[in-house]
Amino acid sequence: MDKAIPGFQARQPQIDMAEAVADAIQTESQLVVEAGTGTGKTFAYLVPALVSGKKAIISTGSKNLQEQLFHRDLPLMTQALGFTGRVALLKGRANYLCLDRMSRQIAESHGIHADPKLLSQLVQVRSWSSSTKSGDLGECDDIAEDSPVLPMITSTNDNCLGRECPSYDECFVVKARRRAMEADVVVVNHHLFLADLAIKETGFGELIPEADMFIFDEAHQLPDIASQYFGQSLSSRQLQELAKDIEIGYRTEAKDMRQLQKTADRLHQAASDLRIVLGEPGFRGNWREVINSPAVQREITRLQDALDLTHEVLKLALGRSQLLDSAFERATLVKARLERVCDTSITGYSYWYECTPRHFSLHITPLSVADKFHEQITEQGGAWIFTSATLAVNDDFGHFSQRLGLKPKQQFSLESPFDYQQQALLCVPRFLPEPNSFGLADRLVDMLAPVIQANNGRCFFLCTSHQMVRDLAEGFRARLALPVLAQGETTKQKLLAEYLERGDALLIATGAFWEGVDVRGQALSCVIIDKLPFTAPDDPLLKARIEDCRLRGGDPFSEVQIPDAVITLKQGVGRLIRDKQDKGVLVICDNRLVTRPYGAVFLRSLPPIPRTRDVEQVGHFLSSINGQQAPSAVEDQHSEA
Repeated sequence: MDKAIPGFQARQPQIDMAEAVADAIQTESQLVVEAGTGTGKTFAYLVPALVSGKKAIISTGSKNLQEQLFHRDLPLMTQALGFTGRVALLKGRANYLCLDRMSRQIAESHGIHADPKLLSQLVQVRSWSSSTKSGDLGECDDIAEDSPVLPMITSTNDNCLGRECPSYDECFVVKARRRAMEADVVVVNHHLFLADLAIKETGFGELIPEADMFIFDEAHQLPDIASQYFGQSLSSRQLQELAKDIEIGYRTEAKDMRQLQKTADRLHQAASDLRIVLGEPGFRGNWREVINSPAVQREITRLQDALDLTHEVLKLALGRSQLLDSAFERATLVKARLERVCDTSITGYSYWYECTPRHFSLHITPLSVADKFHEQITEQGGAWIFTSATLAVNDDFGHFSQRLGLKPKQQFSLESPFDYQQQALLCVPRFLPEPNSFGLADRLVDMLAPVIQANNGRCFFLCTSHQMVRDLAEGFRARLALPVLAQGETTKQKLLAEYLERGDALLIATGAFWEGVDVRGQALSCVIIDKLPFTAPDDPLLKARIEDCRLRGGDPFSEVQIPDAVITLKQGVGRLIRDKQDKGVLVICDNRLVTRPYGAVFLRSLPPIPRTRDVEQVGHFLSSINGQQAPSAVEDQHSEA
């Protein structure tokens, strides 16, 4: 290995993990390993998986990590080990071009309602489609990742025509799945894996093939994603896509059925009206409470009526076109789903809804997925390996393992290779205002602007709410002569690229930047966190888990809320030190770390970083490291090799 990969050095913790993975594969058991940045967990699970000669499914937390594993880490390993097996990448169907829907859209877009911008994008996709082998739209550089053309030219479980599709033999999804079936190692992501467990899709048989081992990287995300898929949901996007397909069917294959256009319009309108009644975007609310309001009841009745009409009209069109036949089946499914989501009397579930500026989604989520997940593991058999930089709370893995119903043969943490005593400093400043107090953002700006200015930016300010991001951005822009970048003003990728390009910026962000972002060297030498990241108490998923914990006779604060916040804090702290040369300061602006008994649980769960309460010490530490090192940056979605 050392010879095959330049600069590679095996370390004892990495060897320990590789041996534990090999043992789990051999004994078909479960393994849980916390492996922080720099421990080399990717190689530690890849080597035993590849040399075992058995079929492996490797699942990662996001598409970015999936691509990195497939295009960078796996090729290195297969070459070093002389592995000759087949390797495949499998994404969800929304990533692949649907040839049938593209040709329908092109036919449709020449009509009177054509939008010239969409038409030009469709033409670009069509010319790309003749040369692509994978059909993965992520490889089509002409189309932005948030382009409105994407949902029009990709399929969903609802609208896919399956074997009835005229383009079935050329279908990119079918080809990708076929490659996965034949491969020895398949790289997927958690959303796809869990969607597959939950539905075992019709028409295509199984999405993800049977395997001898299942390896989950970034496994801390699994419990929350699993609870989404073991529930049910209905969104306005599904309703509007159904309406759009009915309209396309009317315009292309059933031009004599004027009532198709009317029902499509009515369905579209009913979905939009319900969205308006549900209120502000960016909000998760309790569906059990909201459904009792007369205004919401009225819109639901109108939506049910629109779906009944859609169902009746599509029944008359049966046999006219594959698109309309498929729409009839979807209308039947959506009707049943709306009925289920509106029956809030069934216990054991959380009922909640979420709004974006244009859409809503209604969800029912089981209070616990432990039984379901455990059942799947037992049914599938084989080895199940879970790893992440953040799984333990105060050296205890119970929180993670219980949520998934795991019975691990082994669970342990790997020692970090970093010298935190020399490389970092943690400050919880004195004289902090109480969390959530009025004017908190202004006080933080006054206290920290001099530190950020003296460090010449190179700072992430991680927040626990979008409101705090906006307030701090406004405050720091008034005080600092440096560029202040704020999440929400452009995409995550563009923000990160601009941060690295500027070299002297302050980046203020929430959620998405707490994990999966890797900035090395002195390009990031200061990470500030506004407060302990407890989930908002009105979050419906959290409420559901609190309810479940109470039913089991537990203490929700210590068993649910604290462990969740500890894992999130560990992710945020992990942004600072990314390799052995990194040095930097961590500032956590929350007195509760020092004043509340539970603060000790947080501190014991963090790396052994020297601590201070004096902001001046932060300045001294930063100026000492800035004198030593010139700035350098590596941007990369995931650091561990």
